[in-house]
Formats: sequence, structure tokens, C-alpha cells
Amino acid sequence: MAWRSSSGSNRGLIENLYRNGLIKDTRVRDAFLTVDRAHYAPSIPYDDSPQPIGHHATISAPHMHANAVEALLPYILPSDAHPTPRVLDVGSGSGYLTHVMAELVGPNGVVVGVEHIEPLKELGEGNMAKSKEGRAFLEAGRARFRVGDGRKGWVEEGEESEKWDAIHVGAAAAEVHAQMLEQLNAPGRMFIPVDDDISQLGQHIWWVDKDKDGKVTKTKHYPVRYVPLTDAPKK
Repeated sequence: MAWRSSSGSNRGLIENLYRNGLIKDTRVRDAFLTVDRAHYAPSIPYDDSPQPIGHHATISAPHMHANAVEALLPYILPSDAHPTPRVLDVGSGSGYLTHVMAELVGPNGVVVGVEHIEPLKELGEGNMAKSKEGRAFLEAGRARFRVGDGRKGWVEEGEESEKWDAIHVGAAAAEVHAQMLEQLNAPGRMFIPVDDDISQLGQHIWWVDKDKDGKVTKTKHYPVRYVPLTDAPKK
């Protein structure tokens, strides 16, 4: 149904995704409606398709972003268990999903996007600053962009907690990296594409759940095709 979701406007794209069952939760639909994909995709922004954004990176198709947010939603929304949600977006790229998740974490939550090279960090930050809402999130610290090796997770300077309620990984990892898993809160969930073999033909989405007692459960979902999570390019 993804190919039938493209439109000539942001509202048309999101409403089509909702109508076609690719977005199921109205809260997710409303968050996506608030963020104009044209600020993040360099061309044909309202097509339900991935696009290159430079530096060997892509912005994923909108239906993939929607699926990621719905998978992580119980850990992104403020709740009794997570009153101030902390979300890590590894491989934040264009910054689009970082912005969408910032719409959902509430006024006391935070989303940190981590990129492995400075130009991509600057791209996401600059894209978010194109809208009034995005600028407000950046100024308040509700959304932040950092440069680092996301495979090691991220410890945000000045924050009391080193744990993340939700971790989204936007590139295919060779494994569920131990440092990211260590930083996942209990309870918490990681959404990560894992390359099951070196051919890059075995990528699947995995949900990695950690319960309140710290027990980890890994669930393999559907096949995907993501760019690999790699080292930063050598200068």
C-alpha cells in the first residue's frame, strides 16, 4: 500500500498513510502532520519513498518512519512509567524523525539525534530550524543533535540519567551493540535494523525490549534495506 500513499502535499501524504493502515495511531498521525517533510527531503518530499541526502545517507520512506514511531510509542509518550521520556535517535540523518518524536515526548521529554559526521549533524539541525516549531524545540533543548559514534550509544552531558527509554537506529547494524543495549532503560525498547549476514541481503527490523527487571527479549520482524551503520569517513 506504500506506493498508493504518495501525494502532492504533506497532509495528503500523511492522511494517505493513515487511510492505508500504514499509520494506525491518531497520535502518530497528528505528530507527522505537524512536521512538513519538505523541510527534510531534498526532492519529491511527499512521495512515500526513501531519498539520498548526501554523505552516503538517506531519509527513509515515510511509512518506515511511521512504523518505527508506532513501535516505540509506549516509550516515547509521557506516562507514569516514563514521565520525562528520553529518546536516542542513532543515525538521525535529515532530522525528520527526530522532530516527529520531539512532538510526542511532551514538554519535559528530550530527543537526541546522533550522527557520525559533522555535516549530517548540521543538516538535521538546520532542517529542524526551518520551522517555528522546530526552532522552539532546539531552543528549549527538547530536540538536540550531536556528533558521535552512535554504536556506543550516547551520554548527554549535564543529564542526570544515562539511560534511554527508547532508542531508534536509522541504519543497519552488524549486531545489537552492547553499549547501546546497556544504555536502554528498564523498561525500554530499541528499534533497530540488523544485517543478518555480510551480503546486506539479510537485514531485518528487530525490536529489543528490556523489562523492568532488566531481562532482554529480541524479536525479529520484517525484512528491510537500510544503509549500513559504519565508521565516520576518514578525512
